[in-house]
Amino acid sequence: MGLSDNSKGVILAVASSAFIGSSFILKKKGLKRAGAAGTRAGVGGYTYLLEPLWWAGMITMIIGEVANFVAYVYAPAVLVTPLGALSIIVSAFLAHFMLKERVQKMGIVGCVSCIVGSVVIVIHAPQEHTPSSVQEIWTLATQPAFLIYVAATLSTVLALVLHFEPRYGQTNLLVYLGICSLMGSLTVVSIKAIGIAIKLTLDGISQLAYPQTWFFITVAAICVITQLNYLNKALDTFNAAIVSPVYYVMFTTLTIIASVIMFKDWSGQNVSSIASEICGFITVLSGTIILHATREQEPRPPVGTVTWYVSGDSVKSPEDEHLITLRSLEYYEP
Repeated sequence: MGLSDNSKGVILAVASSAFIGSSFILKKKGLKRAGAAGTRAGVGGYTYLLEPLWWAGMITMIIGEVANFVAYVYAPAVLVTPLGALSIIVSAFLAHFMLKERVQKMGIVGCVSCIVGSVVIVIHAPQEHTPSSVQEIWTLATQPAFLIYVAATLSTVLALVLHFEPRYGQTNLLVYLGICSLMGSLTVVSIKAIGIAIKLTLDGISQLAYPQTWFFITVAAICVITQLNYLNKALDTFNAAIVSPVYYVMFTTLTIIASVIMFKDWSGQNVSSIASEICGFITVLSGTIILHATREQEPRPPVGTVTWYVSGDSVKSPEDEHLITLRSLEYYEP
């Protein structure tokens, strides 16, 4: 007896989480190597494109995303989406051993709170109506309420990119991940349209002649490239054990909001379900605050430490610099 569709979806979703969680670590190590050899991604460098380890992480992430995409074909979103939280556990576990990034006890509590809150949101999320054609998705995407959401999202992204990134990008994790998550919520709509187009085309009903199909492909490509660019900056600047859960939480939250606006799912829900979703949001917010408050900062050189490089090989410590200091004092002595 073969596996049921739900079993296939679960297997694919678990495999997807393992690949995506691992990709964070591989890309982080690749970004560190690239930063040591050239300009860091966090300050606008692109030397990581020449780093094989970063590409290994990219390939791993693509495999994970494809597995996740196929999982939605076999199993409902309420079953697949919560399993995405496993990528947080995988990422934190590997970061602990491979990157020596320690997660404090309260950080673990924050991570668990994020996962629990996200699961509560997904479990109590309304059942989404599955469109039967690309044209139906286009009709939903061009309704006034969703167009307002798209305009607000793009305006916020522009504000983050033009105003907040130059000032706070290196110190506030939410700037980079805000851009990734906002664009990601738009990516979901495009990816769903593309998936339906592929499925219908394979069933003999070609969707390639419709301009909406190519429009969604273009939007998805732009959004994915933007997400990857700013996710690289976030990984290069902040602790990977923190980037992974916060990104997951923000992306999931905004995706649910976009889905509720687009498909008007809350109109058919009872008060209890809506209240449960709000409690989930509060739990997620609390976990995010705990993670930010207890995150381990990237190591920085101690203030006042001077390292002198001699002949390119030997290194003098500050204790060995008394001769140089004396000369400087003699030079300024009246």
